[in-house]
Amino acid sequence: MKETRAMGEKYKWIDGGITAPQGYKAFGVAAGLKENDQLDTALVVSEKPAIPAIVTTKNAVKAAPVLWDNRIVSEGNAIKAVIVNSGNANACTGAKGLEDVRDEARAAAMALNCEMDQVFVSSTGVIGVPLSVDKITDAVPALVDGLSVEGVDVASRAILTTDLVPKTAAVELKIEGRTVKIGAMAKGSGMICPNMATMLSFVTTDANIDRQCLQQMLSIIAEDTYNMMSVDGDMSTNDTVLVMANGMADTPRIDDVESAAYGLFFNALYAVNERIAKSIVRDGEGATKFIEVSVINAESVFEAKLLAKAVIKSNLVKTAFYGEDANWGRVLSSIGASGVQFDPNTVDLIFSSARGSLKLLEKGIPVAFDETAATEILSEKDIDVLIDMGMGIYRAKAWGCDLSHEYVHINGDYRS
Repeated sequence: MKETRAMGEKYKWIDGGITAPQGYKAFGVAAGLKENDQLDTALVVSEKPAIPAIVTTKNAVKAAPVLWDNRIVSEGNAIKAVIVNSGNANACTGAKGLEDVRDEARAAAMALNCEMDQVFVSSTGVIGVPLSVDKITDAVPALVDGLSVEGVDVASRAILTTDLVPKTAAVELKIEGRTVKIGAMAKGSGMICPNMATMLSFVTTDANIDRQCLQQMLSIIAEDTYNMMSVDGDMSTNDTVLVMANGMADTPRIDDVESAAYGLFFNALYAVNERIAKSIVRDGEGATKFIEVSVINAESVFEAKLLAKAVIKSNLVKTAFYGEDANWGRVLSSIGASGVQFDPNTVDLIFSSARGSLKLLEKGIPVAFDETAATEILSEKDIDVLIDMGMGIYRAKAWGCDLSHEYVHINGDYRS
């Protein structure tokens, strides 16, 4: 079991995903939104109402569930459940889409004996198609009956669209001698861009934490994880990251940003979300490469992030990596077009993988290299790109994948 040091103590990776923390159960069913009886609807429930924190899409076109969920959080409601469907995004569906969200929340609330405004709703799938909401509401009794800790398996598969694999993660840590757990499940494979993606990420914890502290943590973490990844550069209408904290670990309340408990929990929450973000990129539609871009020695964190995202979003860079071509000019061109002002004569560039390392630029001057060796390095699944700006002390990372023929095939007939 992998362990990582955080603030002088340890958190460790565990099994269980979103139901690993105390008090959470989940289940998933085939409600009939997809063909061939595929799983398409999931329910996650907390035994005790949980405080929520949320980050959603920056797209001006927001799906009906996103509008519903943002309202719930803005009004300060506690959360009892999350109902999620795949196969239909319920986006660009007008007043009927909002009515359908209310119907979903009402059905779940009646079955769980809670208020409608304690039910989060999320959707993912095709945009602009009316939701067959009756199929979801009719499935609620089966979802409730199936709720269990072990139900995380079917729940995590029910929220997938073009994903090839479920995305789950969980850790445990000690806060003042008491065990706290954080779990997650997510979906995302295409329409993935910095500022989140066609992705839904649901995180649970049994920590006892102040609402404002939790929201502050999530906002910071989303900026450095979900907002630093790209598959295809397209931003979705449905992106949602939700964290629920039900306090059932009975730890002292985390409400001081200067406290050791805050730092411990923040690091563990960051680790879970970073793993989820990377797993989304690794499962990018048609992806054959996982690319990590590290920018170091920039003049500010803001500029380091802009530079890293400029590279990871470039379709020319992505296609070069798909072709296993050490085309360093595309990387240099991308950072040059980022809007960041810098001296090209201070830049170093290195590509590396498990097969070795290759310096391509040194202080802005091309370095002669062996093309055969370069192709061998780029033949690996995981590729690291290191860009040393040579101008400051700040750094950032972004994650992405290549663009392949398969990506075009998947998206060319997504609706047909």
